Amino acid sequence: MNARLDTASIAAKRQRRESRAAMDAEDRIPAIDWQEQPVDCASCNYKALLEEGRCELAYACINDRYARRIDRFFRFNPETSNDNLAHPYFEVRSLACKNADVFRLPALIDDPDETVRLSIAMRLPQRLLQRMKDDEYREVRIRVAARLDPEYLPGMIRDVDYHVRALVARRLPLALLATMVNDRDEQVRCEVAERIDMPALLMLVADRTLEVRRIVARRLPVGLLDRLAGDVEWLVRWEVAQRAGPALLARLAEDEDEEVRSAARSRLAEAAAAAAGVSHDSHGKEQNHG
Repeated sequence: MNARLDTASIAAKRQRRESRAAMDAEDRIPAIDWQEQPVDCASCNYKALLEEGRCELAYACINDRYARRIDRFFRFNPETSNDNLAHPYFEVRSLACKNADVFRLPALIDDPDETVRLSIAMRLPQRLLQRMKDDEYREVRIRVAARLDPEYLPGMIRDVDYHVRALVARRLPLALLATMVNDRDEQVRCEVAERIDMPALLMLVADRTLEVRRIVARRLPVGLLDRLAGDVEWLVRWEVAQRAGPALLARLAEDEDEEVRSAARSRLAEAAAAAAGVSHDSHGKEQNHG
C-alpha cells in the first residue's frame, strides 16, 4: 500500500460520514487519549501527517483511546507500525501488529496484554506460534489451535480448556485421534466421533454420552450396527434403524419404543416395495421377450 493516499481517502471518507443526517455513535465519542487527556495534535509526533491529510482528529488518530480511530490511523499509515510495537497503550501495540514486519513480532509473545498476544497469534509463523500453545489466556490458545499446522497439535491435546481441545480434535491427524477418545468433555468426544476411523471408532460405541453414541451410529459400518441395536437410549436405536440391514431392521421392528419401531417398519416396507418393483419389471421384460 502506498503511504500517500489518493484523493478518495480520508477526505472522501469523512465527507461521506458528514453527509449523513445524524451523527453516529462514534461521532459522539470525545477525542481523549489513553491517559484520559484531550488529544493534542500540536504535540503529536505525527503532526506532519495531519498536514498531508493522512490522519484526522477524532477519526484516524494514533493518540485516541478509541480502537477504531487507531486502526484507521494504521490503515492509512502502515509504515508507522514498526515504531509503535512498544507503545504504552495496549490497543496501539495490538493494532500495530497487523502491519508490522513479522520478524519484529516475537518480541511481543510475552506481552502483558492478551489483546496484543491475540493479534500476533494471527501472524506468527508456525515455528514461533508453537511457543504460544501454553498461553495463560484461553482465547489466545484457541487462536493458536485454529492456526497451528496439524502436525504440531499433539502438544495441545491435554489443554485445560474444552474449546481448545475441541478445536484440536477437529484438526488433529486421524492417526492420533484415538488419544482423545476418553476426553472428559462430551463436546470434544463428539468431535472425535465425527472424524475417527475404524476400528478406533468402536472405542466410542459404549461412550457415556448419548450424542456421541448417535454419531457413532451414523458412522459405523452397517454390518456392525448390531452393537448399538440394544442401546438404552431410543434415539441411538432410531439412528441404527436409519441404516440397518434387513435382519437387524426386523429386530428393531419389535422395539419397545414406538419411534424406533416406526422407523424400522417404514424402511422394511420401502425395501419390500422396491423389491416388488424390481420383480415386476423383470417379469414384464421376460413376457415381452417371449
